[in-house]
Amino acid sequence: MKVYFDPLNPAYKSVSGGVACNQSIKFKIDVSGAKICYLILRCDENGKTERIKMKKNKDSFSFTVPPIKKGLYWYCFLVDGQKVGKDYFGFGEIGGYTGDFELLVYDSNQTYPKSFCGGVMYQIMPDRFAKAEGFGLQDGKRMRKDWGGIPEFLPRDGKIRNDDFFGGNFEGIRRKLPYLKQLGVTRIYLNPIFEAKSNHRYDTGDYMKFDSLLGTDEDFENLISSGKELGIEFIIDGVFNHTGDDSIYFNKYKRYNSVGAYNDKKSPYYHWFIFQKYPDTYLSWWGIDTLPTVDKNSEEFEEFITGDNGVLDRCLKLGVSGVRLDVVDEIPDSFVKKITQRVKSYGEDKIVIGEVWEDATNKIAYGVRRKYFQGGELDSVMNYPLKNAIIDYVINGNANFLYKTVREQLDNYPHFALNCMMNILGTHDTPRILTVLGKRGNIKTERIDMVNEKLTEYEFNEGVKMVKCAVLLQFTLYGVPCIYYGDETAMEGNKDPFNRRCFQEENAKGELFEFYKYLGGIRKKYSVFKEGKVVDVQKNKGVFTFTREYKNHSLTVAVNCGDAVCDVEVLGAEKEITRNVKTSKIALNKYDFAIFYK
Repeated sequence: MKVYFDPLNPAYKSVSGGVACNQSIKFKIDVSGAKICYLILRCDENGKTERIKMKKNKDSFSFTVPPIKKGLYWYCFLVDGQKVGKDYFGFGEIGGYTGDFELLVYDSNQTYPKSFCGGVMYQIMPDRFAKAEGFGLQDGKRMRKDWGGIPEFLPRDGKIRNDDFFGGNFEGIRRKLPYLKQLGVTRIYLNPIFEAKSNHRYDTGDYMKFDSLLGTDEDFENLISSGKELGIEFIIDGVFNHTGDDSIYFNKYKRYNSVGAYNDKKSPYYHWFIFQKYPDTYLSWWGIDTLPTVDKNSEEFEEFITGDNGVLDRCLKLGVSGVRLDVVDEIPDSFVKKITQRVKSYGEDKIVIGEVWEDATNKIAYGVRRKYFQGGELDSVMNYPLKNAIIDYVINGNANFLYKTVREQLDNYPHFALNCMMNILGTHDTPRILTVLGKRGNIKTERIDMVNEKLTEYEFNEGVKMVKCAVLLQFTLYGVPCIYYGDETAMEGNKDPFNRRCFQEENAKGELFEFYKYLGGIRKKYSVFKEGKVVDVQKNKGVFTFTREYKNHSLTVAVNCGDAVCDVEVLGAEKEITRNVKTSKIALNKYDFAIFYK
């Protein structure tokens, strides 16, 4: 017996993706020859299960579920005593149960930063992007004089120190804003900017001071105000799971004029940390003893970050438009809510983005199911699942994994969250996208071998074609694309620190830069990228297609990463915009693409 149910088709589930708690949902399932069908609905929080008899029509069953309280639910169908569950290709067979569908119900009062949607993000590691001479103080840091040189990568005294600085600063970034404006950038995400010992600055030394090498408060305010004049706002990195051991709070090396937690149990910061054997044995992030973990139950620390005149207050008053939360799944939901409340107190257009590497709608961390999108927590997450699926498709030419991932995200996430997703192809934590694709995923695994890893001319040329396909998907699917600094200039590099080399603007003259600039212009021109929905996701041989629609306009995107030439036709299309020709049909070669306007 065959069945058909597609949660993305409004004829079968009236609301796609997450559902507001004041919405009813109509379900329909096609089954010919069946006598009885139940909708099985289970609440994730308490395990309570409802068995709802569906109304039989000729060859289908239907039922409208009235509004239910917010939370995570799971559902499947019981047809003549046999379960029918999820299959993201839309079809299932009786007896072929593969798990339940997800249903996320969120607070109907949930808002999201609409001004963020439709734009383009750009991620900057401040030490490596741009340096303006005469700004910033070295304050004893180990300075490099060879901008663009290979960052230190070998251990010293048995440890990776990450303490060589190239001297990028706020004023350097400010002077590059016109360059970023060319790319259509509307938000800049800055890796940590607070005082720290390392060049990546994830080991915070003092949350109340910007690193002096970057510049002063005035330099930062000038950067913010110059950005706003160009329509560019800034998101900072919130590293609130751990501090540095060389910090005003821990003070392991007594460099700070404070009584740190490591120095005395009577320290005001002692209860911020968890000591197993005082003072030398303490909880640290992933066992890295330079990063002592903050106690998850420390109300004093939470108040320091989110309270009046706290860390967030200071930054928001200076004009930042949001925060990206480092390892958000390692801090409690209650803390995330406090962070969001403080950020949103400065306006609903301010954004909170979480670092989550998996599906954030059903994430379990440390035995706790997270509630990021049920209301009052995150606006967005870094979209690592989509990144992985795009890379898999471009390298292998098989769209199955990408098709499944896109449909799964459309089914699981609320529409407001999809619009805000931070779409990435690379970050400071991953190899450069050109290196990954040019090497077809076969990159070196040992640091000593990564130093001289370079694409051949053939790999580079093929890599550029592949990157263009990946970037097109990144820019045109739901969410907001985030360019990792230098990817637009064809920067290469394997893992940290080779993916963190200094930016060279003189390389911003090639076809990748022009392509990024072109896509930024498309996002600004067409309203479907701001509020439109993704519908009609399809795959055929090596071709992946989908449509973005909003009101009476739509764009259909087609990408071919397969080996065969394929004809793509969009009935009713007025033109193909990447070629600027009036046609509804295009033959796509390998690593070719088209965008049809209708």
